Amino acid sequence: MKTHKATAKRFKETKKNKFLHRKGGQDHFNARESSNKTMEKRSDKKISKHNKKAIKKLIPYYRKKKHAR
Repeated sequence: MKTHKATAKRFKETKKNKFLHRKGGQDHFNARESSNKTMEKRSDKKISKHNKKAIKKLIPYYRKKKHAR
């Protein structure tokens, strides 16, 4: 089985097994948007539990990285 590299780069798993992703559309044409919308794009979003199953299938060997303290 191969890992889908585009998915692996876009999603990360939290300690509580939730997946986060960054919202798209941040590169250009941001001057016309409100500041609230721009700030919203900068934060990571949780994905729904329904999509989590599909993402786990695309990243079969994904393991959480242990943080060094």
